Amino acid sequence: MKFPDYLGFTSTEAIVQNDSASRQLGISIPATSKIAKEQPQTLICFCHLRWNFVYQRPQHLMTRASETYRVYYVEEPIWGDELRAHVCRQSDNLTIVVPHLPHGISHEEFLQYQRQLVDELIESEKITDFIAWYYTPMALLFTDHLKPALTVYDCMDELSAFLGAPRELIDKEKELMSQAAVMFTGGYSLYEAKRNKHSSVFAFPSSIDYNHFAAARAKLPDPDDQQSIDHPRIGFSGVIDERFDRELIAELAQRRPDWQFIMLGPIVKIDPASLPHGPNVHYLGMKDYKQLPRYFSNWDVAILPFALNESTRFISPTKTPEYLSAGLPVVSTPIRDVVRTYGSADYVQVADNAHAFEQAIGRALAGQHPTDWQAIDTLLAESSWNKTWSDMNKHIRAHAEIMFEQ
Repeated sequence: MKFPDYLGFTSTEAIVQNDSASRQLGISIPATSKIAKEQPQTLICFCHLRWNFVYQRPQHLMTRASETYRVYYVEEPIWGDELRAHVCRQSDNLTIVVPHLPHGISHEEFLQYQRQLVDELIESEKITDFIAWYYTPMALLFTDHLKPALTVYDCMDELSAFLGAPRELIDKEKELMSQAAVMFTGGYSLYEAKRNKHSSVFAFPSSIDYNHFAAARAKLPDPDDQQSIDHPRIGFSGVIDERFDRELIAELAQRRPDWQFIMLGPIVKIDPASLPHGPNVHYLGMKDYKQLPRYFSNWDVAILPFALNESTRFISPTKTPEYLSAGLPVVSTPIRDVVRTYGSADYVQVADNAHAFEQAIGRALAGQHPTDWQAIDTLLAESSWNKTWSDMNKHIRAHAEIMFEQ
């Protein structure tokens, strides 16, 4: 099979399809210099999350990175009937690249096609010195031949603990950490787990686009699919997967039939039939990031109902600062990073069972918690995505300078 030539990245949206002049697999491109003469101006991000999936850390950071760098966001493949690449220019400096691979190919072809895609991208866009930014160590399987000016590993989760994680992920992460000049973590507990495994690791917990969510503090119009739901409304927003405490929600819904439990987000990797159902449990699906303030504005309490298991051991939920920015009282299970940043200061109530959760929600509904919104807002002001990206980029620039001087 042949891989198609790539079209120029000039249109807003392009579909790359088979071409009679397509090159054979295994083309060679000039190796990138290990030490660039100037700071790299291009960033290629390899991510396991779809750009149009739940808007979270990668989207926040790469959007801001595109104000400084020319950013290419390479997703994992989509399986289909043909070999092609979907290329979408998100903005002037941000391009999303999605490989489409045909069913039935071998594992070696799977890797060859992705390797070819990256090579074609670099050649087509005349990329020389660049930063390779990884969210998934598995991308090393098809990028280990590249010679970036600098490698960054933004470890946002302990992916090896997630349901369906590849067995080789742990080994690939070790390999990635050995190559990365700098490593970031998505929370403090993850930092503590990784800090002795890399010489330059820095914690950057969940941040916030404060103004976006603070709009919810003014009464916004209730979305159509939420208008018919009674109050009080207890809301959760996020991916519903193995981290979601189904038993907790089932018991709460049974204990308090007068409370309405609203769940926003896609159901992933678990059977929807295994989720709690009832007249007061409402699954409204995934919502556009821009619309979330409207939903939050019409809730009474927000919750973080995460199960305590290996998949949640190191998480730092982005929703915590988003809920608080929206002016919502928050109740959470005892997730370590939530307790450390918000629970210990009593900004978020922490409950470890259904009875305690019910009592905490009751206090929030009665206006008894939280009591110090000024302190909460001060903390949130120090946690912006703009500041996080700025601080990350300072580390990147500093490490690049060190490499150039060697």
